[in-house]
Amino acid sequence: MRPSQHPHSSTRTTRPKRTLAGAAAVIPLLALSACGDDADSDSEAVTLTLAHSYNEGQPMVDCGVATIEDEVNGADAGITIDTYGSSSLGGDSDRIADVASGDIDIDIQGASALGAVYEPISVFDAAYAFDDAEHLRAFMDSSASEDVIADFRDTTGIHTLGAWSAGSRHFTANDPIREPDDLSGLQIRFPGSPQYLMNAQALGANATEVAFEEIYLSLQQGAVDGQENPTNIIAADNIDEVQDYVSLTAHQQNTNLVIIGEVWDELNDEQQQVLTDSVEMAVDQVAECIADQEEEILDEWRSEGSPEVVEDVDLDAFREQAFDYFEENFDDESLTVFESIRGEAE
Repeated sequence: MRPSQHPHSSTRTTRPKRTLAGAAAVIPLLALSACGDDADSDSEAVTLTLAHSYNEGQPMVDCGVATIEDEVNGADAGITIDTYGSSSLGGDSDRIADVASGDIDIDIQGASALGAVYEPISVFDAAYAFDDAEHLRAFMDSSASEDVIADFRDTTGIHTLGAWSAGSRHFTANDPIREPDDLSGLQIRFPGSPQYLMNAQALGANATEVAFEEIYLSLQQGAVDGQENPTNIIAADNIDEVQDYVSLTAHQQNTNLVIIGEVWDELNDEQQQVLTDSVEMAVDQVAECIADQEEEILDEWRSEGSPEVVEDVDLDAFREQAFDYFEENFDDESLTVFESIRGEAE
């Protein structure tokens, strides 16, 4: 996004924009939306853009984004959030660049997407890195997360406000998947990011890249045999109509990070605290909403008998295979992150 296209370009300082180049270090620029010419820097009223890729009706929006917006806008701390969802301000890679340059203030990004600018953080999306949403929350609240979060900021200039799980990912297919060998011979749709494709190898799946909007048709026509997604995505996109089984492998937490650019350093202490508190509250709300929605969906599938919910999955076999693969194939920095995450589960 160019500065002239920014929704708040009339109130922001426009400066020459630098773009990200691969995973190289970034020198972010600041662009602060401010109101009140006579206000000093500590009491300046600030309007921040919050961008994301999700649609209305999804828990990440209704329980996460809405909580942040409501809490910040109601805090009377001289800070206001304007939200732009459904990738209206660009795709993932564009928005990461715009957060670094200051054209977007706050963004919600998957860990794998952020791996394009700082590879070790993509480990948050590694298969069986996190046991569940609570494990992710515990890791982010612990000292174990400090190094990777600090290195992410040092490399990109981007500050992390918090992280939540957008749901456990499960396999669907026309055959039950109870152990790694059940994936043999199946073509499974995976997203095309390096960490997702690495997960496929770790789990023993034959990965096929298919655009998200083409998943249903590809499954219906038999171009692929299965796919993996959280239950809310499986239900919302009617994937359950063209798949006989949903196998509860819970092989990955769909990790979202709430990030903010160097505008963070322009906020006063109260404004920073309001933002931090609002994201912490949103993390709790998203976890509760995701859990409630998943149980509701699973109960409906169980009662209808279609798709069949496969619950007797050998999680230990999947975990052992994934852990062995990552130990052999992660570089030293990524393996350190993975081991620090697992350490919080023990």
